[in-house]
Amino acid sequence: MSSHGARGRSPESARLPGAVPFTVPALNRLSWELGSQVVSDATLVAEWEHVTSGRTLAVYDVTDHTVVLGVRTPVGRQRFYGAAKDDVESKRSRLDDADDWRRCE
Repeated sequence: MSSHGARGRSPESARLPGAVPFTVPALNRLSWELGSQVVSDATLVAEWEHVTSGRTLAVYDVTDHTVVLGVRTPVGRQRFYGAAKDDVESKRSRLDDADDWRRCE
């Protein structure tokens, strides 16, 4: 019998990079193809750059209750994560307060 769920992965297995100063409950990793397509039609809410590593973290508003977080490495690799808007909104100020993250203009 086949299943449609991810094998061997718990919902808690998706994590943002360690440099991000917060965690998000129920974070879902999106494929690059899906994430790219979703953010191409979404509104960019804000973007930050990690001063030390050069990574960027972007927040996209995709539905009334959902955001997509886009993480880009210095060499251009991207990962996308879906999350509840309320979970991210309540923690976004930590990026503004962190010394090693700066908001992109």
